[in-house]
Amino acid sequence: MSTHVLSEKILKDTKVKVLTVAGLMALTVATHYGWILEPIFGHQSWIHAIHSRLCYVPIVIAAAWFGLRGGLLSAAAITILVVPYVFFLGGMGDMSEEIVEIVFYFALGGLIGGLIDRDLIIRKKKEDAELKLERAQKLSRIGQMAAGVAHEIKNPLASIKGALEIVSDPQTEAKDKREFQQIASNEIKRVDSTIKEFLAFARPKETKMERMDLSASLHASLKQLETQAADQEVRFTANIQDGVFINGDQEKMHQVFLNLLLNAIQASPKDSTIDISLVANSDRSAVLKIQDHGEGVADADIERIFDPFFTTKHTGSGLGLALVKSIVENHNGQVRVASKAKHGACVILTLPVIEENA
Repeated sequence: MSTHVLSEKILKDTKVKVLTVAGLMALTVATHYGWILEPIFGHQSWIHAIHSRLCYVPIVIAAAWFGLRGGLLSAAAITILVVPYVFFLGGMGDMSEEIVEIVFYFALGGLIGGLIDRDLIIRKKKEDAELKLERAQKLSRIGQMAAGVAHEIKNPLASIKGALEIVSDPQTEAKDKREFQQIASNEIKRVDSTIKEFLAFARPKETKMERMDLSASLHASLKQLETQAADQEVRFTANIQDGVFINGDQEKMHQVFLNLLLNAIQASPKDSTIDISLVANSDRSAVLKIQDHGEGVADADIERIFDPFFTTKHTGSGLGLALVKSIVENHNGQVRVASKAKHGACVILTLPVIEENA
C-alpha cells in the first residue's frame, strides 16, 4: 500500500471516529436538555441519572481513540455544551451536582487518556527496540554472508595467483605449465560456482507455483545422479509412492532434490546405500526422507546446518542446505536433519500435498 493511500485511509478513519464521538455528544447533550426522553416520559429524576451515565460514553471512547488529548477535549466540549443548562436552566439547586459531574468528566478523560498514551509510548518503544534488533540481526547476517563469500573466493584466488606466477616464469617446463593452467582453470570455475550459488540464495528467482508430480520429479533426480553415485560406489534404494502431487515450482524442487542427494553421495562411504522414501500421509502431507550411512552430523552442528556458509565439508560453499531451506519454506514446507555420530544423517522434508485430480 502506497504512503498516499495509507495517509488517506488514516484520515478517513479519523474523520469517522470524530463524527462518531460528536454524534454521541449530541445525543447525550440532547438528553441532558430534555429534548429526547422528557417529551415522552415527562420530567423524571431517572432521566437525569441516565444522562449522567451517558456523558461518560463519548469521553471514554474519545480517550481510547485519541489518548489524553481526546479525553480532555471531549470532556471540555461536553462541559461547554451543558454550561447554559447548569447556570440558566437547571436552577441553583442542581448546580453543585452538575459541577461534580463536570469534575468527573475531566478526571475520567484524563485518567483513561493518560493510560492509553502511556500504553502507546510503551508499545512504540517496544516496536523500536524490535526494529533495532531486527536491523542488527540483518546486518549480522549480511556480515556473515560477506565473510563467507570472501573466504570462499580468497583461497581460489590465491591458488590462481600462484599458478599464474608459475606459468609466467620462463624457467617453468611446458608440462608443468599445462598442469598449473588446469589448476587456474579449475579454481576459476570454483569461484564462478560460489558466486552463482550466492546469487541464487541472495536473489532467488520468482517461485512459479503449479501442480507438479513430486514422485516423478524425485525419480528424474535419482536417474540424473545414478552415474555420479556409481562413481562413488554408492547405491540408491528407493521406496517412492507414486502420484504424490504438490503445488510447487518444478525447477526449484528439482534443485532441492539434487542438493540433498549430492550431499548424501558425498557423505556416504564406498559400498554403502542411500535410502530414499516418499509417502503421502493421511494428514495431507508428503514426507521425503533421504538417509545416508556416513559419519553423520555432530549434535553441536545440527542447529547450524542450514545457516548460510556453514559447512562440515572441506570443499563447498555451505549455501546448498541454506538454499534448500529457503525453497522448502517458500513451498509452505519444513526441512530438518536427524543424525547420530557414526550412524549417518537423515534429511526429512515435509510438504503439503494436493489431490491428484485437483
